[in-house]
Amino acid sequence: MAVVTKLERLREVALDQHGFVTTAQALEEGVSHAELSMMIARDRLERVAHGVYRVPQVAETEFDQYQLAVLWTGAPEACLSHDTALAAWEVSDINPDRIHLTVARARRIRRAGGGLYEVHHQDLDARLVTWWQGIPTVNVPTAIAQCIASGVPTYLIRQALDRAGRTSRLPTAHAEQLAVYVGDRWSDSVLLVEIGPVQLQHLNFYSIG
Repeated sequence: MAVVTKLERLREVALDQHGFVTTAQALEEGVSHAELSMMIARDRLERVAHGVYRVPQVAETEFDQYQLAVLWTGAPEACLSHDTALAAWEVSDINPDRIHLTVARARRIRRAGGGLYEVHHQDLDARLVTWWQGIPTVNVPTAIAQCIASGVPTYLIRQALDRAGRTSRLPTAHAEQLAVYVGDRWSDSVLLVEIGPVQLQHLNFYSIG
């Protein structure tokens, strides 16, 4: 029977994460901190961020930066969100200059390398998060709602509603609800300075890719 080496175990994990593996995942696979250091010294692994390593045997892709961003947070609930999610789903011409991520409200991230990221704090129901290119990402209705709340220009929001509304990712009922929020987001009667989990759940955006 073939013996699976520890490096091969890490490679298996990395194959599902665009070539990356975290310290926590390595420890779960039985790889010690000392062994990680040895793998780095022998060029078997490349340290790319605090607590994140690349396995060189896994081919790079155009989506690597997004996977790295999520893993960099060290938060299991982290996902792509807001402007980045809107761009990922290709329903708007929005072109964010930083990668937007959402982590739990109580999560505090104190690590170097976050200059490329915009970290938002929000307790998202797990049903509002799906997968894009194998990376956890808020679904389309949630991304639009977040962008309404964060002040993304109205023309980009309406563009997203129009394009996404032609697909199964944004059912008509959800599009109509969001359109109301777009029109009223600066109104005192609709407080969208921050869309919280209760409001998102009320809009019932669950299980929409």
